[in-house]
Amino acid sequence: MAKNATRAVGVDIGGTGIKGALVDLGAGQLLSDRVKVATPRGAEPDDVLRAVREVLGTLGVTDADIPLGVAFPAIVKHGRTMSAANVADTWIGFEAEKFFEDGLGREIHFANDADVAGVAEARYGAARDVDGLVLLTTLGTGIGTALLYDGELIPNSELGHLQRAGHKRDAEAWTAYSAMEREDLSFPVWAKRLQWYYRHLEFLLSPDLFIVGGGVSKHADQFLPLLDLDTPIIPAVHRNNAGIIGAAALSVH
Repeated sequence: MAKNATRAVGVDIGGTGIKGALVDLGAGQLLSDRVKVATPRGAEPDDVLRAVREVLGTLGVTDADIPLGVAFPAIVKHGRTMSAANVADTWIGFEAEKFFEDGLGREIHFANDADVAGVAEARYGAARDVDGLVLLTTLGTGIGTALLYDGELIPNSELGHLQRAGHKRDAEAWTAYSAMEREDLSFPVWAKRLQWYYRHLEFLLSPDLFIVGGGVSKHADQFLPLLDLDTPIIPAVHRNNAGIIGAAALSVH
């Protein structure tokens, strides 16, 4: 792909929505309106591909002239999706990168959604020039995590799936923003769950900084001050656009 590209397209596939935009790679900012369509019910590969085509068609970037990065909510190893927490089980062990390249008729860069959000914050946001271990968490349909050490990504951390001793539901099922919505929790009640989660991460990893992303991060002032941690915890700069920006950034590397 063009190493000297100044702009690229990022598409962020999530459990509930598929978002895309044209991105300025110098500034890490959206150059177009953000296009969003609902993730198809069941999230089977062919249906997701059609939705991605719809996003690209609306953006007017259906050819290969502009680099394209795609973020996906699964463990991604060598272009293959190895998990399926919020999409169809069909994706497990699936040659996803080749599937999208064949279906779109162009080369892409394909990566985990939380990892690309971490890249966006490392290059253009809250983790920029931060030394040591930074842990970004995206609170949404699930909990995505990205580990950064001295600005370098350690891919495929799945710390949203930490098990809770004596409980059937993992951290994600109990603590994601979707759990707050599903159970109609207030921010103070939800914050008690977040307190357990981040304190547990703190004990396991001793990070230097927590960054909180996802759509709910725009309400960070309503829950982050309620947390009592030894590690600084701040909202992501790019919030719900981090996946788009990070996917676009990785498309030229």
